[in-house]
Amino acid sequence: MEFVTRGSLQVHGTLAQFIEEEALPGTGVSREDFWAGLSTLVARFERGNRELLKVRRELQNKLNDWHRANRSREIDLGEYRAFLEEIGYLVPEPDDCRIETSNVDPEIATIPGPQLVVPVTNARFATNAVNARWNSLYDALYGSDVFGALPAAHGYDADRGGKVVAWVRQLLDDAFPLGAGSHLEATGYRVGEGRLAVEANGATFRLADEEQLVGYTGAPQSPDSIVLRKHGLHVEIQFDADHPVGRADKARVCDVQIEAAVTTIMDCEDSVAVVDAEDKALAYRNWMGVLKGDLTAELVKNGRRITRRIREDREVLDPDGRPRTLKARALLLVRNTAPHVSTDMVRSPDCDTISEALLDALCTVMIALHDVRGDRRNSARGSVYVVKPKMHGPAEVEFCDQVFSCVEEILGLPQNTVKIGIMDEERRTTVNLAGCIAAARRRVAFINTGFLDRTGDEIHTSGEAGPFLRKADIKEAPWLSAYEDWNVDVGLRCGLSGSAQIGKGMWAMPDLMSDMLEVKIEHPQAGANTAWVPSPTAAALHATHYLRTDVLARQAELSRQGARADLDTILEIPLAGGNLWSSDELAQEVRNNLQGILGYVVRWVDQGIGCSKIPDINDVGLMEDRATCRISSQHIANWLHHEILSRDLVDQMMKEMAEVVDRQNSGDPDYRPMAPGFETEAYLAARELVFEGLDQPNGYTEPILHRWRQARKSAR
Repeated sequence: MEFVTRGSLQVHGTLAQFIEEEALPGTGVSREDFWAGLSTLVARFERGNRELLKVRRELQNKLNDWHRANRSREIDLGEYRAFLEEIGYLVPEPDDCRIETSNVDPEIATIPGPQLVVPVTNARFATNAVNARWNSLYDALYGSDVFGALPAAHGYDADRGGKVVAWVRQLLDDAFPLGAGSHLEATGYRVGEGRLAVEANGATFRLADEEQLVGYTGAPQSPDSIVLRKHGLHVEIQFDADHPVGRADKARVCDVQIEAAVTTIMDCEDSVAVVDAEDKALAYRNWMGVLKGDLTAELVKNGRRITRRIREDREVLDPDGRPRTLKARALLLVRNTAPHVSTDMVRSPDCDTISEALLDALCTVMIALHDVRGDRRNSARGSVYVVKPKMHGPAEVEFCDQVFSCVEEILGLPQNTVKIGIMDEERRTTVNLAGCIAAARRRVAFINTGFLDRTGDEIHTSGEAGPFLRKADIKEAPWLSAYEDWNVDVGLRCGLSGSAQIGKGMWAMPDLMSDMLEVKIEHPQAGANTAWVPSPTAAALHATHYLRTDVLARQAELSRQGARADLDTILEIPLAGGNLWSSDELAQEVRNNLQGILGYVVRWVDQGIGCSKIPDINDVGLMEDRATCRISSQHIANWLHHEILSRDLVDQMMKEMAEVVDRQNSGDPDYRPMAPGFETEAYLAARELVFEGLDQPNGYTEPILHRWRQARKSAR
């Protein structure tokens, strides 16, 4: 479609049509006011955004010069820290950095639990994520590897089912203990006189904490379900004597549902491949659909075509028999595009592109008016939650705060309606985190850590200092644990406990749920009241960690203990130093990086898939997005720059890995092989990410991926 004039801007017709015909109706915002507002937003902030990106480049150049000048000697941390302060990379911490955020929903402020992040462009993933607030714990355990190899595709394994039941009964004993007796021996559940009665071994037992009973469905003396609550999370024990599982159970329990993904991020950034107006309209349309609750997804399951819909809230009776509603949908946040990404789907009088983050800021909040000015199915407090990625330092956070103040003015919203999540994934944000929080103290509702992007930025920022360790060794270096602790320490000092989320990163191995169940409890124990999970199944299993951990009490304990991390440890650069690797070790590291890059990029460029489970070199499925691509490409670029590797060797290995990726995707009818020609857009994009990685701003992958995806779409 042609571009159309809207205000002082030229707007791609596809985007303009969506905004005017689909998004604006029902918001109370007129077409004229919206376009005038976008024109104002661009005129007021486009130049400022470019200036902030210029500061990034200038700081990087100064860092490069310093590291080149000092490469021959060991870094003196005191001298290095003084240099960072001198150039304005490290800024003084404000005296008062406590947040003053108001109208925050309990799912963010006071209910710790798992968080899903899903590509908003995929309607099936989006509807599943909204519905993942409640999941079957029985199904999650039975269908994963928690009890060994996956179950057979057909038929019911009674022995495996018995292990599931025993595991869940033990969880009930741990989270909802009886005054005496055990859920393991229960033969019946009923409600009477506002209390739960559990029959076991011919006796009747009560909950040790009778306040844990929330309600029930059905008849009190023979309920269809019992709802309990621990640490803000609900668990529903369901009964059905006619169900195959319930029929074999002494207490006729057929399932145990757990409140799992209490929050979900609808992602317009790292996990999507949005490169033009058609893609952007789809992203915005799905964001509107999940907020309004009318998004659907068609799919084929077990040979039948079904329609996936967003669930309605649950109705139960409280212990005294009065109606009560339990939310069935995850509270939704939306992640906007990063500040460094530009788009040509909107053109200003001064330039053929604008910051895509400005477009997202106005459009995603405008679309959220369907909730704020509607029935508030998402935010009961009337707030809009926007996750802001890849901001560098307090000045950029302050700029973000000003942008959303303008957006609120344009849309007629009270100031600070928009709450922001600060992604602590860039080095300059980490070392200035208290200042970043203070810069938007009335908006901050979320901070989190993300190892992959944070490592990618670490490598690019300090790339001239020398060759970095291997990726696994970087993860074990002191800086990473200090970074993770620092994030919680600063968050608690800034008053986030009980008012906002302190989050941890993604479990990237969606098939390894047994390992996740063993390891990921470390996140709530570290004081994080949320952590990212890759699927509804993972959310159900990770939710059990929050039943077992009183996160708010843990945060209070950590606050009393004081800081665990120091800035100097975070500033230690994980360089290889005198570490030498054998040729086999080098080859293994490089092949693993290249295979991951190619496996991700070929789906991104050829099929527009921004995040998916990619088999690694050992055929273990890993969740890959632009963050994993960034770290892998920057790692190889760093080794090339310091002549750990030769260009010819990387070229040879890349061709070998392209053939491996081709074989791994041989069953995909939409897949286009990269070998033997090695001239496809996807292959050339992957090659450019590696060989031109040092020249990419902060090591970001978007400029290259977007250009090659656009080329592929044009070639069709």
